[in-house]
Amino acid sequence: MFTHAQHAGDTIGAMNYYGAKDLAASFRTVRKNTITIAEEIPEDKYSYRAAEGTKTVGELLTHIALGPKFQEQINLVEKRSSLEGFDFMGLMSKLMAEAAKPRTKAEISALLKDEGEKFAKAVESLSDDFLGQGVAMPPGMTPASRTRFDMLASVKEHEMHHRGQLMLIERMLGITPHLTREMEARMASMQAAAASQKT
Repeated sequence: MFTHAQHAGDTIGAMNYYGAKDLAASFRTVRKNTITIAEEIPEDKYSYRAAEGTKTVGELLTHIALGPKFQEQINLVEKRSSLEGFDFMGLMSKLMAEAAKPRTKAEISALLKDEGEKFAKAVESLSDDFLGQGVAMPPGMTPASRTRFDMLASVKEHEMHHRGQLMLIERMLGITPHLTREMEARMASMQAAAASQKT
């Protein structure tokens, strides 16, 4: 795994136990579970807002779908070695405008699938050398430099953060999240198997 580069432009040596294909595969797993949640929440609940000042279900899912765009622009489009001079506000304005477009449940689901697979395919093709390259952060930020691996992995971390919110929202809507149902089914199967061995 790659950690922080010491200086801008530094490259961290490759450690082969977790590379681009692993990163892409783990992201696909996270996105697949997000899509399942999106499909299980009824469309008439996409306007549900858990608390004032928070995103609706539809807005949150759209935010997740567009989540990779920030790191894509930095690392895969511009391939920047430094964020000094990067047009943060320009990119944020574009993403906010895109997120604000009205979409149906089917359109949001398609956006999650399409943008997710686009990101995963781009990531799985990257070399260890590229993932180990350091990118200098804006002055005053800690750490002063991050590897591309760390930055691209943050897309999955961001999604899991919001997916936790969605799973809580499911509970508020009376829906047991699919991951919970699957875990309960496994536990029940294990308990049944253990009980049968005692008879």
